Amino acid sequence: MMITDIEDYFTRGCGRCDRFDTPDCSTVRWREGLLALRRIALEAGLEEHVKWAHPCYMAAGRNICIIGAFREDFRLSFFKAALLKDPEGVLERQGENTQNPDMIRFTSNDGPEEMEALIRAYIAEAVGYAEKGIVPEKVERAFEVPEELLDALDADIELAEAWEALTPGRQRSYLFNLGQAKKAETRAARIEKFRDKIIAGKGAQER
Repeated sequence: MMITDIEDYFTRGCGRCDRFDTPDCSTVRWREGLLALRRIALEAGLEEHVKWAHPCYMAAGRNICIIGAFREDFRLSFFKAALLKDPEGVLERQGENTQNPDMIRFTSNDGPEEMEALIRAYIAEAVGYAEKGIVPEKVERAFEVPEELLDALDADIELAEAWEALTPGRQRSYLFNLGQAKKAETRAARIEKFRDKIIAGKGAQER
């Protein structure tokens, strides 16, 4: 059961795993640092909401940043981070598939207070863009079409016609998924598994 009350996050956790409301919850280990981030965000004038079972902070009707806790660290992640100049180079990518560095990662509860001035500056910059309605330029990621898919399309006319009828976004969802597979046999198995979805005109994540 994901939380809907903001106070629950800081006292019990997000509710997205079985460690919720136990001493093993990541929010317990990082509570002091999480509360410091909360204070900084609120003092910066941001509105506090619960989104995706996490504290999310908004301004000018736009998501600005969100707080998250993990076993090894806790994070302040910025939305539309491509706009941030990041002169100190503190922003990191969430993962290898993240387009832009978008988070400040902390491994000490003292981290937010030590970086408070910098955090406030980044929040102010993000709020400024929100108030002006500025958004990052949309960048379309190019995905390589694997040989296994090309072979499958050549051998299956119905599949090929369905693939061509997919929207570019749905095609990218399959190419992204296939690109995560390192072995040819894994990609071939995924294509076979996806066939019915492609024929139905659905994306990789659609039911």
